[in-house]
Amino acid sequence: MSAPTSTEVEASAGASVDLLALENQVCFALAVAARGVIGMYRPILEPLGLTHPQYLVMLALWQRSPRTVRDLGEALQLEPATLSPLLKRLETQGYLTRERSSRDERALDVALTDAGTALRAKALAIPPQVVDRLGMSLDELGALRDRLTEVIAAVQRSS
Repeated sequence: MSAPTSTEVEASAGASVDLLALENQVCFALAVAARGVIGMYRPILEPLGLTHPQYLVMLALWQRSPRTVRDLGEALQLEPATLSPLLKRLETQGYLTRERSSRDERALDVALTDAGTALRAKALAIPPQVVDRLGMSLDELGALRDRLTEVIAAVQRSS
């Protein structure tokens, strides 16, 4: 089954639905939800000395380290210009190292330090706090994540 065309959407919406009403916009709901959830992480991450973007970098490195900057950028869907300052700050904090790859001189390897690896144990307390603050079940959050992953895939297909 294919996605409805704009004409089909207008026809099915009828006169009762304002397609341009703010509360009917997917982009608005996503933007407000993203700001709210990311803001909720701030006090949880503060004791670890991490911002939300730094936390995402650490999650990717806890999954696999070392990784190249290119690989990290792809995993996090971040441009090098955005990722580079995050890596520099995390290196300054002693959580990772950045070194030229021995396999490819053009690539930069990013690896966890002992302190970065040890931080993972403290970070294990983050997901339960998020679940608690959101007041949603793991099943609800998993279903939401799955739907958002479908939205991400649809956006990538259309670009």
